[in-house]
Amino acid sequence: MCKTSVACVALDGAVGTYDKLYSYLIPNELSDSAVPGCRVFVPFGRSNNKRIGIIFELAEAEDTAGYKSIISVVDDLPILNGELLKLCGYMHDNLFCTYFDAVNVMLPAGLRFKLTDYYSVNPEFSCKSLLDENELALFSRVESAGEISADKLKDTVDDYSSVLFSLTDKEALIHTVVPKRNMGDLTRKYVRVSEDYINSDFKLTARQQEVVDTALVAGEVSVRELQYFTGVSLSVVNALITKGVLLSFDKQEFRMPPRAQYKSVSNAIVLNGEQNAAYSGLRQRMFSGVGETALLYGVTGSGKTQVFLKLADEAINFGLGVIIMVPEIALTPQMINLFSARYGNLVAVFHSAMSLGQRMDEYRRIAAGKAMIAVGTRSAVFAPFDKLGLVVIDEEQEHTYKSEKNPRFHARDIARLRVKYHKGLLCLSSATPSLESFSLATLGKYGFYKLTRRYNDVSLPKVHIVNMRDELQAGNSSNISRELARCIDSQLNSGKQAIILLNRRGHNTYVSCQQCGYVASCDNCSISLTYHSANKRLMCHYCGYSIPVPDKCPECGCEYLSFSGVGTQRIQEELSTLFPKARILRLDADSTLTRDSYSKNLSDFANGNYDIMIGTQMVAKGLDFPNVSLVGVIGADRALAGDDYRSFERTFDLLTQVVGRAGRADGNGIAVVQTFDNDNHIIDLAQAQDYEQFFKEEIAARQIKIFPPYCDLCLIWTQSASEAAARAGINELFKNIKEAVSDEFSDQRLIILGPSSAFIPRVAGKYRFKMLIKCKNTPRFKELIRNATLKLPKGEISVGIDINPESVI
Repeated sequence: MCKTSVACVALDGAVGTYDKLYSYLIPNELSDSAVPGCRVFVPFGRSNNKRIGIIFELAEAEDTAGYKSIISVVDDLPILNGELLKLCGYMHDNLFCTYFDAVNVMLPAGLRFKLTDYYSVNPEFSCKSLLDENELALFSRVESAGEISADKLKDTVDDYSSVLFSLTDKEALIHTVVPKRNMGDLTRKYVRVSEDYINSDFKLTARQQEVVDTALVAGEVSVRELQYFTGVSLSVVNALITKGVLLSFDKQEFRMPPRAQYKSVSNAIVLNGEQNAAYSGLRQRMFSGVGETALLYGVTGSGKTQVFLKLADEAINFGLGVIIMVPEIALTPQMINLFSARYGNLVAVFHSAMSLGQRMDEYRRIAAGKAMIAVGTRSAVFAPFDKLGLVVIDEEQEHTYKSEKNPRFHARDIARLRVKYHKGLLCLSSATPSLESFSLATLGKYGFYKLTRRYNDVSLPKVHIVNMRDELQAGNSSNISRELARCIDSQLNSGKQAIILLNRRGHNTYVSCQQCGYVASCDNCSISLTYHSANKRLMCHYCGYSIPVPDKCPECGCEYLSFSGVGTQRIQEELSTLFPKARILRLDADSTLTRDSYSKNLSDFANGNYDIMIGTQMVAKGLDFPNVSLVGVIGADRALAGDDYRSFERTFDLLTQVVGRAGRADGNGIAVVQTFDNDNHIIDLAQAQDYEQFFKEEIAARQIKIFPPYCDLCLIWTQSASEAAARAGINELFKNIKEAVSDEFSDQRLIILGPSSAFIPRVAGKYRFKMLIKCKNTPRFKELIRNATLKLPKGEISVGIDINPESVI
């Protein structure tokens, strides 16, 4: 029997058992364009509803009776190459996400399609008298437009959707569904000299001749540039086009994000002995032809960036793409400027503060081979390089590399798969690596390279621990200790800068009534509201709910409300009072709402426009300001009381990193760490910058308690607007898993913690219940969880599954 070529298509919007690859016939006229990686328009279901899909692979089928055909191909070229399609399959199979969840996380939002409903008048319809008043109004609107989208008809009549349905049912209107891309291309009008002019004798004015001569030299030139260089008006250029002297055409241009001014640098990178040894070993692994992962571990300020800059030089010399990832948007501008100074427009940028068009065009610049380096946050890991040589994950321990939304991928895992495919190198870089990465490096499963000294042998900062209980006993009720105030004053007098870390935004963390105990809480979440002095409102940091500050207690009417706790806005006010002449910058999520505010604020601080920068954890890591000689940490022990098994690791990491921001240029740095628990061993280790001792102690505790890296974790939760439904759902899941382990999956050894209420039981109006499973993350385990989930009755709950989550509370 003759075999027929079919396309295996994943459908946008498919969930549960419907999320699989469907086979569609490829019409002869689409045989050249219907290739893997292209999106297609297909009919689906009994009613043949139009759906967007993407071709994952081509196959052959013998019996194609009943197969439906692809309607059209919506991409001129594949949007995902073979490697990225395989990666989508991996994410679908391993991360409990749909095929299109994986596709959409790779693509910039501007490249995605949505289905748009259009309506036009049926030319064969001639019975307007049968239409009621609303139908006639809508019919007339469509008739005058010729063809119009449903969205533009909303204001014509009330309940316009039912009227449209009625008109379509009466065959008065024709309904079509058209795939429409979220963002169009940016095109600009270009011209070139026509061959007719070259081979003929046109009579031109002097101004026209100047325009033609300029265009001849350029070959092809945008009309805007032609006007700029010749000084002529648009009418002169248009006249030449009308005469046939110039030929006009549209050309796609790329929207590139704005960048700070930088000086071009091309000089050779000079490494010290330790750096050179690390570079040589890493370079050998990059070209080993295997696809390896290595850890570059070095104290803060040891010059890790210089090592991977030189590695990037080597990759580019061999025509290989480079991905450089940073954990926070705040760190992106410095890294962009560093690489742009060396590589210019070969650098593409990826982060969420960019516009829709900029993100789309940066992605396409890489796909077109016009950029060789992708610098950005987590999304940069999907940069569409055909040849990838190097991926660097800076501050690799950061939780922001793990996605909190479906698909819940970790950039480190995706990067490891990509370098394996391309036989390149994944370089994990940090002064405080994750325990999992450091453990794998010490076991020899990763390459391991150390930098033990600061660059140019600059000394680590001197660290002072201040007990805030002593401050209270001495009569200082301020959040700024006397030692920190003295050090700030000294640094300001010597023309130096300071960074103050408080990992909590807002002014006060809660507002309460001292008479009846009322605490202002969010209506949608089980959390107290935070007072923000900038807008005089109480705000929820989970769902965004906010209210004006009440004049009196809503419960008992008491006119005295207590404002407790401290955030970055409060510290800014206290410092302004202590140092009225100091120029103070606050850098947190509230002060960086506009698109380019991160970059501008950091540039202003680097240029000396501010004396003190106060911020949350975004100021703690990766930043390099030579004039900063003082770092202050307020509330250093706050995170130690957390219920998460990573609490100690995160506290040590944060303190070590922020202390490392001081004295990077001259070694005269000072760090003042304020705490109410100055006897805590974690703070002592961070003061000594002794990561290896911290690792020994923490890894032993993890082994005893059976936490990663000695197991995998699977966090499962249910949520619903009904508390009873969410609780019943998690209990049902628990029962399904227990039954499976007792029967078909008896080979699985699991430790289940829960079910229980989530740490914050209600968020955005949804109740949440969870359970945590200690397991070995194998295909067999994932099959168990998938089966247990599919047995849940369809209803009012949603289920979330996260393998090796960054937080378990």
